[in-house]
Amino acid sequence: MNLNIMNVVLGLLILLSVFTWVLALYKLLQNRKAFQHDRAFSKVFWSSTNWDEARANVVENGTHLGQIANAGFVVYDEYLSNPHSLRHAGEVNEVLERPLQQKAEEIMCQCERGLNELASIGSLAPFIGLFGTVWGIMEALKSIGESGQASIDMVAGPIGEALISTAIGIAVALPAVFFYNYFIRQLRVASTNMDGFINDFLRLAVAEVKRVKN
Repeated sequence: MNLNIMNVVLGLLILLSVFTWVLALYKLLQNRKAFQHDRAFSKVFWSSTNWDEARANVVENGTHLGQIANAGFVVYDEYLSNPHSLRHAGEVNEVLERPLQQKAEEIMCQCERGLNELASIGSLAPFIGLFGTVWGIMEALKSIGESGQASIDMVAGPIGEALISTAIGIAVALPAVFFYNYFIRQLRVASTNMDGFINDFLRLAVAEVKRVKN
């Protein structure tokens, strides 16, 4: 058996496994922190008694929902300062909706970082392991042919060692696939929360414009 090739394959699988767990733990902590901060922001924002107080609570807030609200207040001020421009033509909710959706999409792209890597590891690791197994079997059969002996011990031992590579490849892929699916579900929940916040913010903006005009 060519130990150099097998060592490379096993070493690569170990590196992929370490990378998977480090990335997964990092994203777990990141998502938990983002969820807690957004929940705290929502509590403060919706406890505001008026538009100006809500704006004050948003200043320099780096949470996901805070970034969306900041973008909304900026466009809202531009709308009031120049409501007759082509850029701000239409009702305030129509003017605000696209910038808020763009900000939400930007945040989602940031949250998706690392998921492609997990998906790639989940799909490639079994094939890397299979490559190691095939190579190991080829080398084992070559050694058996050169020795001229084909006993059970001569065949089963090397082939059994070669199959370990496939097992490790599957063991590396399973956590990667699990974490990928888990984070995808979390992204869907986050996207739903941001869409709900955007709808509520648009409703508040419409009400505030009516109050200002009256």
